[in-house]
Amino acid sequence: MPIPANHSRPVRQSAKENALNQIQQWIIDGTLLPGEKLNDSELANALGISRTPVRESLQLLEVQGFVKMYPGKATQVTEIEREAIKDLLPPLAALQSLSAELAIDHITADQLKQLESINERFAKSIYSNNDYAALKVDEEFHQVIVDITKNTYIQSMVESLQAHVRRHFFHNSIILTEKSIEEHKAVITSMKDGNKDKAAAIMKENWLRTLQVFQ
Repeated sequence: MPIPANHSRPVRQSAKENALNQIQQWIIDGTLLPGEKLNDSELANALGISRTPVRESLQLLEVQGFVKMYPGKATQVTEIEREAIKDLLPPLAALQSLSAELAIDHITADQLKQLESINERFAKSIYSNNDYAALKVDEEFHQVIVDITKNTYIQSMVESLQAHVRRHFFHNSIILTEKSIEEHKAVITSMKDGNKDKAAAIMKENWLRTLQVFQ
């Protein structure tokens, strides 16, 4: 089971949080491949922690759908079904759309400038054909809006869905396009104007268009 030895380790996290985040990232980016068997001792050694937090993190990853545990036999990375993206994107689009609507009641001038700055970095990634960077910056853009809502229920659901969508983007080579740059700009403008209906509609279209391109 190939595991990088030079990965960066998060700071100020419990051993379980560290293990959970790192193993999830390895599953998302394909370091740990679908169907691969996981050895908790090897994972513990790679992460520099004991086996207990690794086992606890694997249990949480099973609940999230990233691994499947077979008691007394093995723990395996779940397979990734290409068609599952059709089930993932619509609810995420609805939540992101609602976030854009709710954020308008809380957003500040500084946060609007922050979104503009993030979208500029997103555009640079798109124009330089840096697909990985574009994906990360796009996620940052949407996460800022979700966080502005201060709605912990939305934040929790988006976090769960977003992790699976991220995995699909990596494995299915889903590419973000220049159209998203303009849609981001339109969302920002709508939020500046306090137009909740327009901000929500554009945000929803931004996510569902990705599904149309994927199909």
